[in-house]
Amino acid sequence: METEDQHEAGAGGAVVKASAKPAPPKRWYIVHIHSGYESKVQKSLLERARNAGHEAEFDEILIPEENVVEVVKGEKRTSKRKFFPGYILVHMNLTDETWHIVNDTPKVTGFVGGGERPAPIPDEDVDKMTEKMREGAEKPKPKIIFEEGEAVRVITGPFANFNGYVDEVLADKERVRVMVQVFGRSTPVVLDYIHVEKS
Repeated sequence: METEDQHEAGAGGAVVKASAKPAPPKRWYIVHIHSGYESKVQKSLLERARNAGHEAEFDEILIPEENVVEVVKGEKRTSKRKFFPGYILVHMNLTDETWHIVNDTPKVTGFVGGGERPAPIPDEDVDKMTEKMREGAEKPKPKIIFEEGEAVRVITGPFANFNGYVDEVLADKERVRVMVQVFGRSTPVVLDYIHVEKS
């Protein structure tokens, strides 16, 4: 009599095992951690998975962040800003062993969605986030956001060192219209965010 995993082959009665079941597809999970330790947890988690022989159960550990640009002392600097400080996304096969590997990693407080079986998040949501990250890498966003009526100082170009106030924020173009005093008259000047600073 055959079992589910075996069948008889030919007259010799040799028994052949059927191929093993394919591994279940990996899913995305949100993991809550101590804010500021995202990169450290990312490295520790991969190391712990490797040491426990479960590296194949983890595909990717994502820190959702974007590039931002700011001007510091007249120099343009690019840095990273996290979308969700204190959270990382882990693409993994969730088993009892991998659940413990994640939860026992230092600075991890647990899966979002709690319990022994946290709910995965849809791939589409992660795709949108990675697209936003890609856009941020190609075109860094300004770190500082301006508001109408705010006092600012122009830091580059022909109006450098002029003071004024924000008359209009053109957020979609990342520009502001600033009213500056030129020869005693209020004059509107449209500038990129990085050409002005809050005064």
